[in-house]
Amino acid sequence: MPTLAWLHDLSPFALQISDGFGLRWYGLSYAAGFAAAYFLLRALAKRQLILIPVDRVADAMTWLILGVVVGGRLGYAIFYEPKLFVTFSSSFPWWSLFTLNKGGMASHGGIVGVIIASWWISRGFRDESGQIVGRSSVRHVLDVMALICPPGLFFGRLANFVNGELLGKIVAMPGEKGPWWSVQFPQEILSSPMSKGGHRPPLTATQEHALDELLLRHALPTDGFEQAYDRVLTLLQKGGEAGRRIGAELSPLISYRHPSQLYQAFAEGLVLWCVLLFIWRKPRAQGVVASWFLIVYGALRILTEFWRLPDAQLAVQRVLGLSRGQWLSVLMVIAGVVMLAWVLALARRQNPPELIGGWAKRPGHT
Repeated sequence: MPTLAWLHDLSPFALQISDGFGLRWYGLSYAAGFAAAYFLLRALAKRQLILIPVDRVADAMTWLILGVVVGGRLGYAIFYEPKLFVTFSSSFPWWSLFTLNKGGMASHGGIVGVIIASWWISRGFRDESGQIVGRSSVRHVLDVMALICPPGLFFGRLANFVNGELLGKIVAMPGEKGPWWSVQFPQEILSSPMSKGGHRPPLTATQEHALDELLLRHALPTDGFEQAYDRVLTLLQKGGEAGRRIGAELSPLISYRHPSQLYQAFAEGLVLWCVLLFIWRKPRAQGVVASWFLIVYGALRILTEFWRLPDAQLAVQRVLGLSRGQWLSVLMVIAGVVMLAWVLALARRQNPPELIGGWAKRPGHT
């Protein structure tokens, strides 16, 4: 059944060293996001547009990285998969909370971690003589972090797409013809059935038989369903003639979906950053940029998640029509509006007001 839609065959590994081990695109996306944040932060510091000294940018990045990673992982465990706190295994790293190689990061938790890191950075740094340098208001640091975060969000969503995770809504069922812009994600087969809240669509008896036949040809005698399907996915992702044959057999068994990860990469990375750069273009009261980050990011998450499915492991996936991620984003929008009103009221009481933004150095920046 010809269609222009694409069967997702990307490997999660940029460089695979052995079975299940190697350099993953997901890890590289975090490295790319942190590298972009470092160079942006250093450029702002060198032009003396912020109060963080150039020679303390690496220190500030250390706290930012800790905030993102620890906050993102704890946020995922708290909001989406609490069982990670009580799940242990006999293999490294033993505690499931530490299994970052399997993914599971929450951007809302990462933002909370960035807020805490910003507070710590705002306290300043001790120089060689023991004096405090780079001390500022936490609002100043929050504005800076808001400006440099979108590239990391962009790279993270691209990694979600490469991994075939955070799936979008179905636009055509298996065996039907999907629109040209849709994507078939074979990873959906590893989810629980849609009838049980998962992402795996129902197959006809003929399609189930075809899937069983495909797995039997590639499974080892000791393999269960997931192990056999992982072997099929690995061959698909390796490409070549074998990968093309598997793709041709697998395509009629996979649904067509919105590539919601790309929607969110565009919204949370490019659109959000353009809005923040527009706000930054002239001096603003400290805290205004961060407030608009919360408002715009939250609004974009609410919008784009109408095309994204909630996490399959959640017992209650939607409340009043909104997913858990959307409700967390609603809280972000409310927090951003409240913060914006507060920082503007604070600026009116200051003489002169504390400003940030613009591309010209202002008095008091050293």
